[in-house]
Formats: sequence, structure tokens, C-alpha cells
Amino acid sequence: MPFALPVTATLALLLTLAPAAPAPVTTTTPTPTATTAANPTTASVIFIHPDGASAATWDAIRTFNVGPDGTLHWDRLPHIALYRGAMSDCLTATSNGGATTHATGIKVASDAFGRTAAGDTGKPILTADGKPASVASQALAAGLPVGLVQSGIAAEPGTACFLAPSPARNDYDGISATLLDSGAHVLLSGGERHFLPAGVKGVHGPGARKDGRDLVAEARAKGYAVVRTRQEIAALPPSATRVLGLFATSSTFNDKPEADLTAANLPLYNPDAPTLAEMTDLALTVLQRSGPRFLLVIEEEGTDNFGNTNNAAGVLQAGKRADDAIAVARAHLANHPATLILTTADSDAGGLRLSGIPLIPGKPVPATLPQRDDNGAPIDGVAGARSAPFLAAPDATGRRFPFFVTWASQHDVTGGILVRAEGAHADRVKGSMDNTDIAKLIRFALLGPAAPPAIQP
Repeated sequence: MPFALPVTATLALLLTLAPAAPAPVTTTTPTPTATTAANPTTASVIFIHPDGASAATWDAIRTFNVGPDGTLHWDRLPHIALYRGAMSDCLTATSNGGATTHATGIKVASDAFGRTAAGDTGKPILTADGKPASVASQALAAGLPVGLVQSGIAAEPGTACFLAPSPARNDYDGISATLLDSGAHVLLSGGERHFLPAGVKGVHGPGARKDGRDLVAEARAKGYAVVRTRQEIAALPPSATRVLGLFATSSTFNDKPEADLTAANLPLYNPDAPTLAEMTDLALTVLQRSGPRFLLVIEEEGTDNFGNTNNAAGVLQAGKRADDAIAVARAHLANHPATLILTTADSDAGGLRLSGIPLIPGKPVPATLPQRDDNGAPIDGVAGARSAPFLAAPDATGRRFPFFVTWASQHDVTGGILVRAEGAHADRVKGSMDNTDIAKLIRFALLGPAAPPAIQP
């Protein structure tokens, strides 16, 4: 599925992969799966992290995009487990603490970023022989290509914690430099400003680095092809094995409340930036040029950031984008059975919940929703507070039901997270899984049972 196709062709391909709507969730799961395909000792791993997306979030994403009887690609991942995400110092995970645990298999403090904790108290997470224990670092040490795909800035923890441990989560310049120095084969994200010196003009805006380093020039010197637009992606030579993609000055989305976006005339997502699915397609194409086995870590950050700003429309669009990326991964799996697709979140951003509005004969659907529910919870419609209800995609009978979204918080909350998987070793996803089990499964599938685990510092 070469990414060098024109963008229109890529989008047409994604449409052919999109869930058929409406279709019951009980339809036969496409092959191959871990129970029907060869289950090799080692396999490529595609880890997809729709940050902040709980089962309730996915229910709203399904209802809005394919209808209550429809089937997302997330629904079609046949193996499922409940996720337990506590940190070493808090019952609710942070994005950086959760990502560090996903990368290493060690339960860390909630302020950790690739280490056990922030600041001077944080320690490197190593194996018994003193080597970095992140599954991405272990893959690179074993000669396997690694890619990171991120809809936010490159320094977002959901991907960056795998290769750029840092004493401080907000050291975006330092984390971006560490990512480039890591040896990763593919780095695709926003955050161009953290790769250019302050005042230097980029494709999307001025640089912001205070240390004077031009990471774009350094990337080219290291042999990376640098792309910042769809046109540059289409012009990539078929021999490119290292690619740095920077598709926005900051994130590829605008994570603000609905009223702020309306006032500034801003879209939810930058239409000029490649989607998560397009970046996933590019990453898979490039990684395969360096060998048959690889690790690809993908994060849709919009599901988290829009959830934390209580922007329901943003979460619903971000979730569809995450599901489109899962579709691209499943298309790869169909042609490469020695692949594990694994997906989970680490917490529930904002506690989004869908509330249906009954269709009662003779009673009109309210044109405008109240600002708050009876218990004081904020209510969101299509344009935020005090706007019209959302309409679900048609159900099996063609009806479109109205609904609204209520919020529990503007922070991350715990519970309702699922782990889902398909492909090689996916049958190990079952029952209940701790957050430390994510890295253990990635390590086992990618490097085999003899791969050294992390040692608790």
C-alpha cells in the first residue's frame, strides 16, 4: 500500500477500508487472526494509542460515525482485555507516566517521562545488563527499524517516551533533539517549531529553539528525507529508509473549546496536514524497506486533548481518525500475518458519556440543549454548550437518533479502558491486563521470549 500514491488515491483507499455502515458487530471477524494464522516466534508490532479513549468514548465515536448498529475497525479487533492503569504514586495515569510504563513495563511515578520519575529523583529504566529497557530502544539495538507517528507535536509523551527519556515533560526542545538522535527510522508529527532555531522561518511557522540547533538540517545530514507537506510526501524517492515529517508548527489539531475555535475561525484539524491514517501508511511503507520486522508506535493525541477541553465534536472526529489508522494497520496485517496490532489508552480524558434523547411521536427534539445536566455536569452539542444535539449515523432501519455528551471532568479519570489486539500473539490479550503488560507483550512479540525485561530501579 505505497504512500507515494496521490492524496486523493490514498483517501479513496481509506474509504474502501472504512467500516461498512450499518453492519452488526457480530459479523465475522476478518482473517488473519492469532488463532487462524501462523503465530511466529517474533513479529512486527503496530501499537496504536488513541490517548484518553475509554470504552464509552469509543461508543460515542461508533454511534456518531457509523451508527449504533455499525462496526468500527476498533470493534473488529477480536481479542480484548480490561486495562488496569494505576501509577506507582496515583490511581489515575498521566499521559507521560502511562506512556513510560507502556514503553518499559515498569510502573513509574505520574510525573515520569521515560524515567522512573521527573527531575533529579528519576532514574533510567534499564535491563539487567545496563541497557535502555524501552521496547523501542531494544528494537533499535537489535537492528530493527522503529517508527513514531503522532498527531500532536513530536515531543508528546505517548510516542516520545519510547525513545526520549527526559527529566521534564515540558522540555519540548530537548525531547525533540533526543528523538532525532535516537536513530529512529521514521518520525512523523507536528511540532516543526521545536526543530528550528528561534526566528528561523519554517514551512508552517517560525522556529522556537533557544539553543540554536537546526534539527531539520541535522536530520538531512543524518540521511533523513524531510517532508512537511503532502506534496513532499508524494515526491519521496522509493529508496527513502529514514523520514522526518513535520506537518504543523505545533499540533495538527486545534485543541480549544468550541467557542474559542468559532471566534478564531479555526477548524478542529488542519486540513493541510496528513491525517493519522496517511502518516501510518507512510510509516509502514518506509519501515518495510529496512527489513520484514519493525516496531511502529502511533498516537492520536486529539482524543485526549479535545477530551480535556471538553470539546465533544473534537473527540468524535479524533476518534474517527484513530479508527482510520487502525484500518490501515489491519490492511497491512492482511498481507503480513507476522504482525501484531495492539491498541489501548492509559486513562479516560474528561469522562465523556453519551446520553440519548428519545424519539417520541408528537414531541419535537430540542433545538438547543441546556448548558448543564440536572446534576450540574456540562452538556455538549454539535457546537458545544447551548447548541443543537448531535445526530447519530443511521441505524439498521435508517433512523438517526439525537444525543448529547456530558462530561465528568477536564482532567483524566480512571476506568473503562480496553486493550484490543489482532494478529500474531494477539491471543495473549484476554481477561485483565495491567499497564505493565503492554511492554511485556510488545517485547515478547517483537524480540521473542529471550528478550531481557526491564529491571525495577
